[in-house]
Amino acid sequence: MAVSTAGEDRQAGVMAWIFADRRAGGRALARELGGFDLPAGALVLGLARGGVPVAYEVAAALGLELDVMVVRKLGVPGHPELAMGAIASGGVRVLNDDIIDELRIPAAEIERVAGEEGQELRRRESAFRDGRAAAEVRGRVVVLIDDGMATGASMRAAIRAVEHGGAVRILVGAPVAAGETCAEIERDFAGVDCVCVATPSPFYAVGPWYGEFGATPDAEVQDLLARAAEQPGGPGS
Repeated sequence: MAVSTAGEDRQAGVMAWIFADRRAGGRALARELGGFDLPAGALVLGLARGGVPVAYEVAAALGLELDVMVVRKLGVPGHPELAMGAIASGGVRVLNDDIIDELRIPAAEIERVAGEEGQELRRRESAFRDGRAAAEVRGRVVVLIDDGMATGASMRAAIRAVEHGGAVRILVGAPVAAGETCAEIERDFAGVDCVCVATPSPFYAVGPWYGEFGATPDAEVQDLLARAAEQPGGPGS
């Protein structure tokens, strides 16, 4: 696990942001990933939506192909902010059995939520790529990028998706993450490297570590992917 730590502004007694915005976080992450000697054919996948601006900066800095990985959280019925699992491109589903068992969530409810989120996942994939085919994963080194990792549920679903797709090596990257989440991902997924610029403690959530952390609109994701596709090596070239 490659990390450099940053944390609380103890002198001021308040938590201080580390990155001005997602694009700044992406540039910092690109510097960390530059030491991994990635092959020219490596593929960068940004988790939609917030991971795409970060991934765009990484792909641009390292001269790599960029595409999007759509992941949708499966929220607990009545408490959608609490994840009972996640789904990702390629039909991958990861469930949090501890949450499901503790709350006694019926299988029918899981299927209902997964069905609704699956429809939204497919809509976003189609809209984001604007008719372009998904980048080929099989036989490639894949770098999965998000704007941050708290529990890592979305990233776990993304890892399963690219494993299923036949990636030969997987790196996970985020400008900021909970240190224990990075360690757990490397423990649970053999051969996966987790690269984080900062692992502040206490962590709490992703947003406070950015100066600007507004929602990434669909239009921004579409624009960045279109711009990347126009570059040499891009999915549309």
